[in-house]
Amino acid sequence: MPKKGGKIADVAKEAQAQCKRPRLDTAGSPSVLSFESPDSLFRSLISPIKEEEFFRDYWEQKPLLVQRNDVLVAAYYQSLFQLSHLRELCSQGLYYGRDVNVCRCVSGKKKVLNKEGRVSYMQLKKDFDQKKATIQFHQPQRFKEELWKIQEKLECYFGSLVGSNVYITPQGSQGLPPHYDDVEVFILQLEGEKHWRLYKPTVPLAREYNIEPEERIGSPTHEFILKPGDLLYFPRGTIHQADTPQGISYSTHVTISTYQNNSWGDFLLDAIPGLVFDTAKEDVALRTSIPRQLLMQVNTADCTKKLSSLLRRLADSLENSRELRSSDMKKDFITHRLPPCLGCDSDPLTPGGKLPKIDSKIRLQFRDHAIITVEPDQENAVSTSSPPWMPGVGSGRHVNYTHMMGTEDDTASEDGLAQQTHGLRFPLSYLDALKQIWSSSTVHVKELNLTSDEEKENLALSLWTECLIEVL
Repeated sequence: MPKKGGKIADVAKEAQAQCKRPRLDTAGSPSVLSFESPDSLFRSLISPIKEEEFFRDYWEQKPLLVQRNDVLVAAYYQSLFQLSHLRELCSQGLYYGRDVNVCRCVSGKKKVLNKEGRVSYMQLKKDFDQKKATIQFHQPQRFKEELWKIQEKLECYFGSLVGSNVYITPQGSQGLPPHYDDVEVFILQLEGEKHWRLYKPTVPLAREYNIEPEERIGSPTHEFILKPGDLLYFPRGTIHQADTPQGISYSTHVTISTYQNNSWGDFLLDAIPGLVFDTAKEDVALRTSIPRQLLMQVNTADCTKKLSSLLRRLADSLENSRELRSSDMKKDFITHRLPPCLGCDSDPLTPGGKLPKIDSKIRLQFRDHAIITVEPDQENAVSTSSPPWMPGVGSGRHVNYTHMMGTEDDTASEDGLAQQTHGLRFPLSYLDALKQIWSSSTVHVKELNLTSDEEKENLALSLWTECLIEVL
């Protein structure tokens, strides 16, 4: 899965240009997925497997193969992306590396056949037909709204970024050598058939991508053929390889991936510095000096007992605290997640309808995208996150086109991205009222948990201005 993040300079101009391009939304089959809620989407995606069974028996544990033999599901899956779409996509301006990789597995190694610059469809098809190369298309939801809808709902469901890649492999060929990934993987077979072999992980729940040599992986634990409409799930770290059998002209599948750098270890790395900073304000033991010349010593084993004691104090502090500091993981998710799929041709969100008054009944919009954060860097402050697709911050469209598309300029843009994640700020005394709006289907402004009518109206008006609530 490509690195998270992306360059934000001139993003509004790029978004506008991208949105003028024709999109490939050839949904020739009614959806077999339920988009009513994130929960219903996931349940319909893994059907007929039950949600409880999936997380009890499969999630982070072992692969799941769902072979459906259902013409309706197969037709819907095929509508998500097809080989025939590539000609139109190439005419819209695709580039090697950024949008497309062309590769083939040769003698257990990945051979990249990319050219320079813009992708020519004729050259792409020539490499596909004559060199038996696999076409890897990055983040197709940038052009396919149905995939955008699926991934946006899955991001709400998991609370983690969700990426995708399409793989198109000609017959008798294999694109990638045996390898494992650092993401949870859902494979949707769209066209043709693919022969899969899965192997026992050498690194369970791996934190990074790695190629494994054939002599190390042993015999497959699973071997099967995926056909249109079939779904495959396997945990990060699962070693896998896949090829298109002879007699099958080509195979197209989309890999939907999530939970990259989203483990307890990642969360601790992110949250512990803030916990130490906050605890040190109250606990003098954390403010006492380290031993003289400790940083000059090679052997610091004598300090382990003291460090263990301090870590226990931190654990006690954590149990007694109400909330952890807002983490960079949360900011990253807020900044880079996909917006609700309102359609590329829809107008930008603007406040509309009646102004909220003290007697108004209000309802939160985009509940699955609303995040309330107690800010650690501001005394007595609480904020509602205003992602980049909200008014006053940026167009909702650019997120769709930069989502999960990493660049070398990620670090340079971190400050700019962080500034976009703050949203609206309120005094900490507004926290209960904000939670009240978030947890209620509807609420009257006059019933908000604030002291004065003026505060209640000001809160409602602030949220309405950012299109976070609607007046009923």
